[in-house]
Amino acid sequence: MKHWNKYIQKQKKEYLQNQLSIDFAADIIVVIPCLNEPNLNVTLQSLYDCNKTDSNIAIITILNSSVRSRENEIEQNRRSLLEINDFAKSHETSTLKFFQLIFENLPRKHAGVGLARKIGMDIAVKHFLDTQNANGIIVSLDADCTVSKNFFVEIEKAYKTEKKLNCTVHNFHHRVDSDFPQLEKPIRQYEKYLRYFSRYMQKIGFPYFYHTIGSAFSVLADAYIRVGGMGRQQGGEDFYFLQKIFTLGYIKELQEVFVYPMARFSDRVPFGTGPSLQKIIDEPDKQMSVYSRQSFQALGRFFAMKDKFFKQDRSVINHKINQLHPSVIQFIEDTDFIYDIEDCNKNAATLETFRKRFFHHFNAFKIIKFLNFAHIEHFAMENISDIT
Repeated sequence: MKHWNKYIQKQKKEYLQNQLSIDFAADIIVVIPCLNEPNLNVTLQSLYDCNKTDSNIAIITILNSSVRSRENEIEQNRRSLLEINDFAKSHETSTLKFFQLIFENLPRKHAGVGLARKIGMDIAVKHFLDTQNANGIIVSLDADCTVSKNFFVEIEKAYKTEKKLNCTVHNFHHRVDSDFPQLEKPIRQYEKYLRYFSRYMQKIGFPYFYHTIGSAFSVLADAYIRVGGMGRQQGGEDFYFLQKIFTLGYIKELQEVFVYPMARFSDRVPFGTGPSLQKIIDEPDKQMSVYSRQSFQALGRFFAMKDKFFKQDRSVINHKINQLHPSVIQFIEDTDFIYDIEDCNKNAATLETFRKRFFHHFNAFKIIKFLNFAHIEHFAMENISDIT
């Protein structure tokens, strides 16, 4: 576990001062970033109500606020700290422990859900290192979620069954507060879009097609370290992190394991569920517009052609590319992707290595960049209600 030590030594010491007691050696650690969540006990109760496992489980709530946080947010975090203490006293068992850590005045530049999630996950890594548990599992959750009863049982089973497993991706279904019935239709549209996007990424041959929801995955602590840990982004940290994890391979979708986040508006992050809901409601027809199926299909023909680029010179590659849809041809020219294909050939002795390098260059970020580009002139966005 030498590389674990190297990772921990690179992290900010002030965020690792709060350590979990090694008297309780956890096998699974759930990390919950929390800012201004008055109903946190609903999440904790849901975890407590899960079917029991053979694992020792620790629930870490990272109560966080920044130098810019409002006074009411800070006060709510402090109330939550006391509430978790009370909850822990009446609900802890010999195999389930609750820990609550509070971080205030986090720096303006990095404060947010990404940093909070990172702090919690790094603390989890430190605990596994201290207890010499090389097989420790980190579960990512949010403070507005409940979970299915089989949550821990199925996660534990997945890692025990598949010894090389690096990550599990969980299913999702948002809850809607009775006070906000107007969110029911928008959130179902948004969920449909997430599944549509993932399905079409898989259809076109992209190997890292899994959805990237911060409250719906687990990761082997060793895999977490190998990709450099969680980022500090103030939104989208889950997407960036999971894209790195997916490249390691050995990913398993747990379709029967559900998280149930609360559907709600949010101004904390620039993109994601909250902003998407607001955007749908603001549409004149209250319908979400999504990337067209034809745009995915055009890109899919390019991906299907990639093996024919292996060990070929530029003229052959260009000839094949020129047979593609004009949007793909133009995008490849504008981004100089031909040079990336040549890089793949220079640094790949086998076709398998070539394919991996190809998708290292044409990753999820580039796919989204292409889709945005292609819908300016070549394709029209589709209505989510027209997608089956």
